Amino acid sequence: MRALKQTIATIGILLLSLPITYVAKAESTNDTLNRANEQLEQNQQTILQKEKEQQAINEEVNTIQQNVQALDQEISSSEQSLADVETKISEIQKLIEQKKEEIVLLQDKVYAREDIMEKRLVALQHSDRTSIVIDTLINSESIGNFFERVGAVATILDADQNIVDQQQADIQQIEEEKKEIDNQEQLLVSQQAELETKRVELEQKRVKRNQALVALQEKYQSLSEEITLAEKEKSAIQSNISTIQNQIKKEEEAAKARAVELAKAKKAKEEAVVQQTVAPPPSTSTSASTSKTKNQTTKKDSNTSSTSGKELYVSATAYSHEDTKSDLTYLGYNIKKNPNMKLIAVDPGVIPLGSKVWVEGYGVAIAGDTGGAIIGHKIDVLMPSSAKALQWGRKTVKIKILD
Repeated sequence: MRALKQTIATIGILLLSLPITYVAKAESTNDTLNRANEQLEQNQQTILQKEKEQQAINEEVNTIQQNVQALDQEISSSEQSLADVETKISEIQKLIEQKKEEIVLLQDKVYAREDIMEKRLVALQHSDRTSIVIDTLINSESIGNFFERVGAVATILDADQNIVDQQQADIQQIEEEKKEIDNQEQLLVSQQAELETKRVELEQKRVKRNQALVALQEKYQSLSEEITLAEKEKSAIQSNISTIQNQIKKEEEAAKARAVELAKAKKAKEEAVVQQTVAPPPSTSTSASTSKTKNQTTKKDSNTSSTSGKELYVSATAYSHEDTKSDLTYLGYNIKKNPNMKLIAVDPGVIPLGSKVWVEGYGVAIAGDTGGAIIGHKIDVLMPSSAKALQWGRKTVKIKILD
């Protein structure tokens, strides 16, 4: 009899220890998987943010490249303008040289005329022009000679006047040519200085733009390296998740095997109890009857309180009356009128409806609702609003069934 009791006790301990070990191990694996998924999500957000920054830098680089191209065209145009001005300066310099040569010739003509005019003035000083004309005409030998002399005198007088007029015109032209040369030289020097200044400014802008472009390219390269690193981390996280999922699959298979073993052990325990009850010693019939009645009472009490004081670990999400179509829970609580009440949705097969439950991080609540997605070791805690529900998120918490 003692051996039979020891066997039953051993089986009972096995029945209690195996589920606890499995639950703790499964919860640890699920926690690891949840953390890996959260890490993967954060990593994906980082990659998206870096890709947005990279795209913005690409657009900025393209804009700067367009500006640089525009500056290159402007510089090329300025260089062409500068070359045109230099060509014009060269042509004007040639023209100036030509003008200078013409001035020299004019000056020579003026100088030669000055000698002739000086002699003519000396002659005129010694004799009156009218007297010279009269003497010339009187001394004519004949009428024909007279007319010839009249024509000659007129020619001489006209020639003198022409010399004077030409002399004045040449002198005036020389002065005008000199002034024009000075004006052209000043204009060309001013234009050349302006174009040189503009060219320096454009070169400075080009250097500045190129420096900005280099800085952006370096930043782009840095972001590319960060994205590459994030992608590698993502691959490592995905590989880790795959490993954890395989581990969970193996644990589920092991759990099924344990369930079969537990079922066999439970059946063996029940058979042992039946054998012990069916075949009691003859001298203790009254005692056996009393013991049987006591066992039945104990079994009934055990069934009614099997969940009382039970501790579990569950996956807890949150909801509010703003997320539901109906304001009434499964047990008839109006969560819209009582948004701050402590209430959870449960799987009745795991947590009895109507029972009081202590939830880690939430407090004591009533199991007053169910849900299509609340299956197994899952609960949904009631929050006053959707914002509070989102703030709660998804957690793995410890609960205790109070009654």
